[in-house]
Amino acid sequence: MNLLTVNARRECSRRSVLHAFNRAAAQTLAMICAVAFVASSGAGDNERFLWKAVGRAQLKLENKTPLTWNVYQTEKKKQTNLVLVQLGRRYLALDIKGKVAYYVFPSDLQAKGSDFESGDLFVRSRVMPTTAWSVRDVGPAEMIKLTLGDYGRALDVELPHMPDLRAFY
Repeated sequence: MNLLTVNARRECSRRSVLHAFNRAAAQTLAMICAVAFVASSGAGDNERFLWKAVGRAQLKLENKTPLTWNVYQTEKKKQTNLVLVQLGRRYLALDIKGKVAYYVFPSDLQAKGSDFESGDLFVRSRVMPTTAWSVRDVGPAEMIKLTLGDYGRALDVELPHMPDLRAFY
């Protein structure tokens, strides 16, 4: 065999190995993308919130009780920092830990009797300008005070604590 034939065979062999490697890398990348897509779509299904009305909550706007208002919280204990506030026909989602308020469109909420069900309302693009956040424990309740940037008015929300029944066990 001459040198030209040997070099041609080596080049052909190198190309086939490279082609097989590229094909394997593409298949691996496709599998990773598929797994990520399935994981993200599964996480989106779990991001449904069931908002239940808080019976003994209090709400004031500029130290006056609005004509139509309500306060909702999720039923999950790990999400007690998330609050949905109804002010007339307007809804606000509050993240108490993050001290961030979000606009909520009424079309985002599906009525379930006196409660609501929704997807994730805490989207960065819907952040509402707020200032002067104050979250305090005032005995039997938690007092949340903030100033709404678009209204320029103070909002006070008082959420009752769940009773601690551990002493009775």
